[in-house]
Order: sequence, then structure tokens, then C-alpha cells
Amino acid sequence: MTNNQPEQPATPPPPIEPPAVPVSEPAKKRLSPLAAGLVGLAAGAAIVGSIWAITATSGTDGPATFTLEGTFTLTEDATESGDDCSASYDSGYDDIAEGTSVTVYGAKGDVIATGELGDSTYAGYMCEFVIAVPDVPKGEKFYKVEVSHRGTLQLSAEEAENGELAASLG
Repeated sequence: MTNNQPEQPATPPPPIEPPAVPVSEPAKKRLSPLAAGLVGLAAGAAIVGSIWAITATSGTDGPATFTLEGTFTLTEDATESGDDCSASYDSGYDDIAEGTSVTVYGAKGDVIATGELGDSTYAGYMCEFVIAVPDVPKGEKFYKVEVSHRGTLQLSAEEAENGELAASLG
């Protein structure tokens, strides 16, 4: 019998290497529609926030205001002390002096501005104090003013804005 098989080489053939594949950059991942929407939303919010910040700091300075001006006169138990005056000790008015609180209320009864009694002048057993409460918002129908805890005095808007406050105690 004859063998029809070809003769086998004594050493195995070298391994066959796969063909060289060109090396390329990894494929870039695309954002999912949800991620793209969130990035767009964040960018839009940043733009709107920036515009708001710029316009909030430049523009009108808020509502219109005025300085409520006038005088407060203590007509009893006033005493002169140096360059200013105040109520006599134990007179019942000893809370009245330069620096005493002045509260301005709006028509709804809410506190809308605060200040204090200013410089005083002694004249004929009376003390007259200057009042100048800054930043009182305009637009109220009327205003009420209180010095210390001594009750309120009502002024029309026109009187308040024109500096016609004239209050007294004693």
C-alpha cells in the first residue's frame, strides 16, 4: 500500500501572525440626550443668572424715599447741660435726650424707618430737638411718628414729605 500523504516537515511552521491593524484613537462617546439636556439647562441658567446679577446691581436703587424732618419740643422740666439739653432727672421725661429713638410707621402700622432725636437747643425752659429720619419710603397714605414710647403723631404724606413734623411733649 502506498501512502498518498505528503511528507511532513520535521519542524513546525512559524505561527501565522494576524494582519496589522492600524492603531486609531478610541471612539469618542456621545452624550445621551438626557445629559445633553442637563448641560444645556445648566449653561442657560448660568447665562440668565449672570444677566440678573448685572442688572440687579445697576439700575434703580429701589423704591423712592425721603428724609422725614421736623422738630420735637420738650415743654416741661427741660434743663441745659453744656451744649445740649435734656429732661431734668426724675422728671418723668428722663427718656428724652439726644439719641432717643424715633420710629416711623406706615399706614398699615408696620415700622418703615427708624432714627433718633438729633441736636438740641435750650430756650426758655424748653428743649427743641432736630428730627431727620432718612430712607422713609414714599407712597404711604399717612405716616405715624413716635418718639421713645410716648405715643404716635399722625402726618399726611404731604406733611411728612415736606418736613412739617412738629411734635411736643410736656
